[in-house]
Amino acid sequence: MPHITLEYSANLEDQMDIAALCTALRDAAVASGIFPPAGIRVRAFAATHAVIADGDARHGFIDISVRIGAGRDAPTQARAADEIFAAAQAVTADHMAAEPFMLSLELREAATETARKDSSIRRFLPPETH
Repeated sequence: MPHITLEYSANLEDQMDIAALCTALRDAAVASGIFPPAGIRVRAFAATHAVIADGDARHGFIDISVRIGAGRDAPTQARAADEIFAAAQAVTADHMAAEPFMLSLELREAATETARKDSSIRRFLPPETH
């Protein structure tokens, strides 16, 4: 972990490089030193139907959800949220300056009692990424 999920308004497809944003968020999570690279997953989904504020079709949004495993203290969680959000702000700054746009992020711990995981990815990565 973390699992970083972006939900964004579909009108951004032609206005922003969502794949580059995903890469920037992954890079920020790695650079934070808080998360092992092998556990990072970033994915993005367009909301094909959305009504934002007054309903103007130009309005756009990106909502970022960061789900992490348990065990990190509140200051570490806040630092992770700040660093990932700063990366999102950097990528979206030009769009924010020119268009009506909302950017948000929430970081939360996964419920360990009900989480299940299985993966072979680490076997295929260099040891330093574990």
